Amino acid sequence: MKTLYMARHAKSSWKHDVIDHQRPLKGRGKRDGVLVSEYVAKNHKAPQKMISSDAVRALTTAHYFKKAFKVADEDFTTNHSLYDFSGQNVMDVLKNLDNSQDCVMIVGHNHAFTSIVNMLGNEYIDNLPTCGFVIIEFNVEAWQDISTGKTTTMVFPRHLKND
Repeated sequence: MKTLYMARHAKSSWKHDVIDHQRPLKGRGKRDGVLVSEYVAKNHKAPQKMISSDAVRALTTAHYFKKAFKVADEDFTTNHSLYDFSGQNVMDVLKNLDNSQDCVMIVGHNHAFTSIVNMLGNEYIDNLPTCGFVIIEFNVEAWQDISTGKTTTMVFPRHLKND
């Protein structure tokens, strides 16, 4: 069995005069990053490997999950291919994961992540919101064999807020 954790980066800021790749999180994004990562880490096992897009907003979001799950530095990496908006590069990353790792988390971007969640999971969503987290389980032994799996968890920031 292979288990995929996916998190879209938290809410980012457009205020800064920087290229897209360098956009930081907004205050709301930072709060949501803590809220969602801590909730998820309390309710699910830690991934064996975490891979994040190298964009600032995704990497910052990934660090919230890394801290909450207590993922060791050697089990955390970045991959520029996750700075993808169509989904093809994300699929290439997934199909080439190390088969010795049964539970992997990736952090990246829309529209790729909504597309991947809908392609690989069995529950359709219109949009994976910022800092949205999804778990999909696959009844396969090798990552290259993943196709439609079972969406077992969806956690969005709005699910955890009392307002």
